[in-house]
Amino acid sequence: MLRSVENHSLPRTAAFFDLDKTVIAKSSALTFSKSFYQGGLINRRAVLRTAYIQFVFLVGGADHEQMERMRAYLSALCRGWNVQQVKELVAETLHELIDPIIYDEAASLIEEHHAAGRDVVIVSTSGAEVVEPIGELLGADRVVATRMVVGEDGCYTGEVEYYAYGPTKADAIRELAASEGYDLARCYAYSDSATDLPMLESVGNPCAVNPDRALRREAVARDWPVLVFNRPVRLKQRLPGFRMPPRPALMAAAAVGAAAATAGLVWYTSKRRRPA
Repeated sequence: MLRSVENHSLPRTAAFFDLDKTVIAKSSALTFSKSFYQGGLINRRAVLRTAYIQFVFLVGGADHEQMERMRAYLSALCRGWNVQQVKELVAETLHELIDPIIYDEAASLIEEHHAAGRDVVIVSTSGAEVVEPIGELLGADRVVATRMVVGEDGCYTGEVEYYAYGPTKADAIRELAASEGYDLARCYAYSDSATDLPMLESVGNPCAVNPDRALRREAVARDWPVLVFNRPVRLKQRLPGFRMPPRPALMAAAAVGAAAATAGLVWYTSKRRRPA
């Protein structure tokens, strides 16, 4: 349980959360496969394949090679999809698909960080069109997510503009810290995967959540806290009730730094009033 409250005479701090298997119990990108099938974006074969990938991901996590294969598969799969249609399908099924798989422990931790005066940032390898509304649902202050190239016709080209994975997550956190004045030595980070070691190493308070074998070994060796989240509960059923911000919770903000702008990195910041 977090009990400290930020001293606002000191530099600001934040808590950085990986999303899949850290805040929610499944892969956010793969969870919407049924919606995309019903919307005519993918066929039944693709639904079955994504279900299999989801199963492998849940049972054993995903190492670097598996993540690269997943990235290539999903990039090819979404080529030609209309971005606006994707956003509409996600919005229509967000509460049905995501609300039931949010870990109660993660929601409580997010609430505790906010109560302590820290910003909450979701940092996910999944696509922005999926991660941004989930961040809104959770009341996150900012979101960092993978962004695909969109053609003049409003459809994905199949190319990746910015890939939020491994070292690039840590780079994004450092860019955001420089922009927002976060003291990374006093910040927190949470993840389930050894692929996020650069992100965890970039803060002073790293935590392993439902860690894969490789991350568990690292956490034990470095004496990092290891947390187990295993209670997915609908936010509206939580006691005391989880305080979700009114829609829309996130608004676009400028990219941080020339390198981030070149990579197509876009930050999202909430209208939440900062603690006094």
